[in-house]
Amino acid sequence: MTDSRDRSSAETTDPATPVGRSLDEGQADYMPALALAWSRSEPERIGEVALLPRRKQKLVLGRGSARHDDTLERVELCRQRPGKTVDTGPLDGKGVSRRQLEIDAGEMNVTRVGRCPLRVNGEVVATAQLRPGDVVTLENEYVFLCTRRPRELPAQRFYGVEHATDFGEADDAGLVGESGAAWELRDQLAFCARSDAHVLITGESGTGKELAAGALHALSARAAHSMVSRNAATFPESLVDVELFGSSKGYPNPGSPERLGIIGEADGSTLFLDEIAELPQPLQAHLLRVLDRGEYHRLGESKARRANLRVVAATNRAPESLKRDLLARLTLRVEMPGLQDRPEDIPLLFRHLLRQSAEKSPDVARLFCSEQRPRDPRVHPDLVEHVIRHRFTHHVRELDAILWRAIGQSHGEYITLAPEDAKTLVKVDRSRSAGEPTSAEIREALEKVGGSKSRAWQELGLSSRYALYRLLRKHGLDASTTE
Repeated sequence: MTDSRDRSSAETTDPATPVGRSLDEGQADYMPALALAWSRSEPERIGEVALLPRRKQKLVLGRGSARHDDTLERVELCRQRPGKTVDTGPLDGKGVSRRQLEIDAGEMNVTRVGRCPLRVNGEVVATAQLRPGDVVTLENEYVFLCTRRPRELPAQRFYGVEHATDFGEADDAGLVGESGAAWELRDQLAFCARSDAHVLITGESGTGKELAAGALHALSARAAHSMVSRNAATFPESLVDVELFGSSKGYPNPGSPERLGIIGEADGSTLFLDEIAELPQPLQAHLLRVLDRGEYHRLGESKARRANLRVVAATNRAPESLKRDLLARLTLRVEMPGLQDRPEDIPLLFRHLLRQSAEKSPDVARLFCSEQRPRDPRVHPDLVEHVIRHRFTHHVRELDAILWRAIGQSHGEYITLAPEDAKTLVKVDRSRSAGEPTSAEIREALEKVGGSKSRAWQELGLSSRYALYRLLRKHGLDASTTE
């Protein structure tokens, strides 16, 4: 479908997608796409995408390159990175036919014409109309996620290419992902790192806020010093000042040792305070002078000290839950996208966790890895389909838990879905057309879930809550509902 040349970012004018924004939020140059999530014979290609034209056009997906007698244009895959798209060619799995699927790109209709059985969201079908979020399986050969992708990922403004690693692998800071949201997150962190202003990282539990703080520190001029990290929820209320500022020798009792405190320990570096909103607001006020001037007093000392530090705080609550004076001093904000905001990264994250499991546990490597692929445990495609369709509340942490439950209950050569997780699989209602929900459907969904937008987008089968926000604006509906 595409030629073999690299494509420069100069060919597109797509603006960068803001952190946490869904990829279906309506850039004119966004295209339907099939993202490769699992392959029996080509696992190294996970994360590649097949970009499909928006116009009505018949295409064919199958094994091998085009031949002179092909009547339809063939779908090929590519690797997208900011400013550069590299074509990687057609599928090469021996279990699929040369003409496996016919695709009507305009309507996103797929029809099986080859020998490999077709499943969509777990159901065996001969033909189906796809919409973003659907999982397309060519049985025991390939698993794809239907999504939307820009024709080109916007070039990075702040994140240097020297930090990038091989396609699909964790970067220097441990962040995994090739989606637009993942690359925008990297760019946002690099921008914050270049500034010395204090930062607030927000996001749901398990989205990787501590990992992002580590990336921000590693990309900053303070990286030569170790980052100091503490969970603010663990500060004893009566000892907050001692924990933060330390105490002099002999205070409060003769013979008491000198305590440096985490403010002094972080001098010249970054202080990461996780779960900052769990610190009672009266105690949050103790940080204000440090944030303003780096000034603090050790307990038992009358002379002020100064620390040259940058504070990075994180919370899974709304920013407004912080004391207003503290929030005003956390100048920069980074919102961590959840897995629902970058679903095409789930297979890459899952593979990363699988490899970590093999490194941590000799049993995993012995039972599920082959000599040909010692780093990659064998995983059943049904498990991959499950984690893509799963509605996460604790994101990567929950993904890791699903993996370890599956490992503990798998008895064959492949890691398979644990029975208790199979019960939670989302049933997809395909009765609605693949088009956008109507204004009436949106109102009905909001009423059904008590006005909660964070539940209504799931009820409507949208790709993320941000897709719902766009539709609320489009239809002029009241967005002042509960989260």
